[in-house]
Amino acid sequence: MNITRRTFALLTLGLMGATALGGLPALAADRPAPFDKPESVKIALVRYLSTGDFFQAYLAGVQAQAKALGVDLRVFDSQQDAALQSDMVDQAIALGVQGIIIQHGLTESMKDAAQRAVDAGIKVVAFDVNVENAKIPQIEQSDKDLARLALEQAIKDNGEAWKAGYVYVAGIAPLDRRNETWVEFKKKYSGIDEVAQFGTLDNPIANSVANQARSVLSANPDIKVMFAPYDEFAKGVKIAVDEAGKNKDIKIYSADISTADISAMREKDSAWAATAATNPAVVGQVSVRALAMLLAGEDPGHSVVVPPTLITQKDLIEKDIKNMEELGEKLPQFAHADVAMPAWMPNPNAK
Repeated sequence: MNITRRTFALLTLGLMGATALGGLPALAADRPAPFDKPESVKIALVRYLSTGDFFQAYLAGVQAQAKALGVDLRVFDSQQDAALQSDMVDQAIALGVQGIIIQHGLTESMKDAAQRAVDAGIKVVAFDVNVENAKIPQIEQSDKDLARLALEQAIKDNGEAWKAGYVYVAGIAPLDRRNETWVEFKKKYSGIDEVAQFGTLDNPIANSVANQARSVLSANPDIKVMFAPYDEFAKGVKIAVDEAGKNKDIKIYSADISTADISAMREKDSAWAATAATNPAVVGQVSVRALAMLLAGEDPGHSVVVPPTLITQKDLIEKDIKNMEELGEKLPQFAHADVAMPAWMPNPNAK
């Protein structure tokens, strides 16, 4: 491999930005190779998106499961730079990792990068990015179900006919899958009238979306429902709705959840009516477990799906849920997913 000046610089950046987790958990000797000697196992997380509570919680889940296994975890964060994310896969290969988790990204930039890792004999899983590779398991939140649960609640709350604003950015795998459900719902319920579609992933995402939503609300004062199937989108819409004094006239339906989201949904007369979510920390754990199964010679399946939970404003208030910890305690189905969980796999959530 020829090391160019740029590659060397990127490799140095990766080493500086990497984090490692070690420690040998009990009973490691009872696990299949290579996890009988986990300190010798090195894996990498290569991220495209990292801004927002969801991605912080996802990272915490990855770290928790890696620590439970006792492996060396390196984290690379491209901060939404598609070319850099691709280069970071090469950095991970150069570091000699045995496994890579690709977290989000663009198909056109990650497809070849993922194939390079596979060609190097490295096991790869992908979360919420379609790398179009039959050898790479896809970790998914069941995005269609996330959208379905939120939209079913919108129908329950508002009937079958309303004017809607829709926040969407094409080309991001989970948003594209959620969009498929939105399209299906509009066909099923002809009374849903999408009068505006907007969206951006420019950082800070919530503030950027709020800027767009202000104009949308001004131009479409008869909007009754905002479907914003990503919580940073919903935060931005809520900012604009509150500023316009329309919090009693508009209902927001979203996907994903965080403590900040819970607080926003619990506010008096909040427009944020419901969200559908998986626990992002659990999704992070499942991502590591699926990769570990591959490294152990086991098959987690090509599609590794984490089931979502509907969370309504009413649930949060009636059950007095104020944060993510209480959400897991009072909605147990949210706290753990028995997915990619062979008998030998340590559970980081075990008390």
